[in-house]
Amino acid sequence: MNDETQRCQWAQDKPDYYQDYHDKVWGKPEYDDTKLYKWLILECFHTGLSWQLVLSKESNFQKAFLNYDYHQIALFDESDIQNLLNNEGTIRHEGKIRAAINNAKALMNIQAEYGSFSKYIWSFTEGKQIINEDGVHRTRSDLSDRVTDSLKKHHFKWIGSVTMYSYLQAIGVINDHEKECDFK
Repeated sequence: MNDETQRCQWAQDKPDYYQDYHDKVWGKPEYDDTKLYKWLILECFHTGLSWQLVLSKESNFQKAFLNYDYHQIALFDESDIQNLLNNEGTIRHEGKIRAAINNAKALMNIQAEYGSFSKYIWSFTEGKQIINEDGVHRTRSDLSDRVTDSLKKHHFKWIGSVTMYSYLQAIGVINDHEKECDFK
């Protein structure tokens, strides 16, 4: 990108990895179950922390969580949890680690029911992207409330409506790029 690229205000003057996230991921529709799981893990670890911190550790998360292979993560045992708790390259929070393992299992249960996690998550908007153009900064919505309630019924952990709103933005179900942003 050149110096004249217009980004959302929150992505201006940030490190390259942060701007790459804004430019290449945020608000772009994602349908691959592994990538959907990846962003779910990272959003759960984001809870209570800065997104910049989480993104700065993404390559370490990728290694620690086996390229986000939820089939393997679902099999993690206590020794794997201990290894993750000792991994200084990620965020060492036992509740979030256990949630990532639990959520891998829950995701596979949804796949069995819906055919894919993608079909499930996109069913909330009938496969359509929500493009907000009113300039209102949201942290939750009726949609994120509904998704959260449904995920909780499917036994997902460490989620709430604010986390789900960020997740829906990350996977492109919601596009909240600012009007002036080149990536709208």
